[in-house]
Amino acid sequence: MSDAIQTAESLESETEEQLENQRIGRRLRALRTERGMTILEMAAKAGVSAGSISQIERGATNPSISTLQKLRAALGVTLWSFLESEAEAPRENPYVRRPGERPKIVVGGSHFTKELLSPRDNNQLRFMILTVPPGAQSMDVLTGPGDKAGYVTSGNVDLTVGEEVFQLAEGDSFQFPSTIPHYLTNRSGSEARLIWIINIRESHL
Repeated sequence: MSDAIQTAESLESETEEQLENQRIGRRLRALRTERGMTILEMAAKAGVSAGSISQIERGATNPSISTLQKLRAALGVTLWSFLESEAEAPRENPYVRRPGERPKIVVGGSHFTKELLSPRDNNQLRFMILTVPPGAQSMDVLTGPGDKAGYVTSGNVDLTVGEEVFQLAEGDSFQFPSTIPHYLTNRSGSEARLIWIINIRESHL
């Protein structure tokens, strides 16, 4: 791949990430103001600094999943509420999500991409496309009551669950209790993609 193509792809990725940051920021501000909360009040309730919240609302930073988790708990919403505006037109079917309706999160500095597949109305089961860039590691993950599972559609990743490490390739599948600390690592030079499934026993996602 030429340097020019790599530069163009990098710029496109940065632009997409900036747009997602701005969308999360606008949604966070809307959810906060709907509840009549000031930034200082939300900071105290979420345990996140007022400066960080201000930066997120302005789309100036890419918040980590753990930060979004604290903010969603303070607001009493699910994680995906930051991406799905209540003002959006309803989908044609509550049981189907079309490709153009998928909210997406670019996760922190690792640039993992989580693209939601399951319909918004299903709060007990979530499944998504997880894209893992070369060299990336998902240290910022949520643990809690429930189960996680997945299927590797392309590429290679290492799955660490507790003290065990599993090398996964295209076609491999897995499942484990989400109470166990876990993370993914892409040690290869190519992007990996997985179907990531979460069975939620506590509505934190």
